[in-house]
Amino acid sequence: MSYVIKKPLITEKNNLKAEKGIYVFKVSKQADKTAIKDHVERYFNVKVASVKTAIFRKRSRRVRRRAGKVKYWKKAFVRLKPGEQITVFEGN
Repeated sequence: MSYVIKKPLITEKNNLKAEKGIYVFKVSKQADKTAIKDHVERYFNVKVASVKTAIFRKRSRRVRRRAGKVKYWKKAFVRLKPGEQITVFEGN
């Protein structure tokens, strides 16, 4: 699977987690924890301590008079070993 990590999720809440060594990524729906760990270690040259995932299922959403769907997607929380950091989240 060559397209495991889609993009980093950079929000105010995720920036507070990044200070503690936890980084959040939007990942492929088929990605498992070992694949996510391997890709983060290879692309960012860091050591990963643990990976947690969360699945967000499709749901209905209404905007004004139109009804629609929010797509199914997956999020990964990657905890790095102490002393490691990813510079993408720091704006460098």
